[in-house]
Amino acid sequence: MSELGETRIGPRTFRWGERTFVMGILNVTPDSFSGDGLLAAEDAVGAAVAQAVEMAEEGADLLDIGGESSRPGHAGVDEDEELRRTIPVVRAVRAALPAMPLTIDTTKPGVAAAALDAGADAINDIWGVGEDDVLVRLAAAREVPLIVMHNRPEPRYRDLVGEVIDDLRRAIERAARAGVPRVNLIVDPGIGFGKMADHNLELLRRLGELRLLGRPILLGTSRKSTLGKVLDLPADERLEATLATTALGIAGGVDIVRVHDVLENVRAARMADAIVRGSWREAT
Repeated sequence: MSELGETRIGPRTFRWGERTFVMGILNVTPDSFSGDGLLAAEDAVGAAVAQAVEMAEEGADLLDIGGESSRPGHAGVDEDEELRRTIPVVRAVRAALPAMPLTIDTTKPGVAAAALDAGADAINDIWGVGEDDVLVRLAAAREVPLIVMHNRPEPRYRDLVGEVIDDLRRAIERAARAGVPRVNLIVDPGIGFGKMADHNLELLRRLGELRLLGRPILLGTSRKSTLGKVLDLPADERLEATLATTALGIAGGVDIVRVHDVLENVRAARMADAIVRGSWREAT
């Protein structure tokens, strides 16, 4: 076992360092930047369950459910609307996939608490380095893992990677003081959040430096705008770019990749793991 140890997320224990894990994205929104918002379907809950089952069959290790788009210029939703979108989906996906770890992607403590009650196993906080510690205290009280993502209101840095590491370190220390065990903390550098394209590319080049934090790293680059800017492609044509970041991210030391296209990223991750982690063994 690696020095990162292991983390129990609902029905499954993740032993870090053995291989890269793939998180599938379920966007229960009408306005996802990547065009995959499930509210566009007539039966959003049924569509979410069908997508979740397909992702599980394609090899997803865990699923992230969110009800508010984080794309630039998105329309914010109030707590009641986010509850209406997410909780029936969490409940239905939990019933359909009892062995699948589920995370709730939200900034609202009321939504997070209701999702945990409905069957979610962990909290994914896109403002994990913000001043509000309500989600941290909720994770501590409910004894669930917390994904701490880096974000800023403005993309201003003097020392990009150093500041990202420092911000995440402070967030880890705050969570520990609140009672979240270190084994329950996962860090995310926040590609595309409070950063310009050149910031995102630099972070991707230097992902290995986040190992200083001593916690598993989650990487979310799937279909993001930086990929589109580099290749001048719309969101639905960024698969190959996403796969490149998955492979290079694994070479840089990430432990989880959060993606829309599960099957392709599972294959890319397994190939990268065979090279980087030496995880492949020829059948005899």
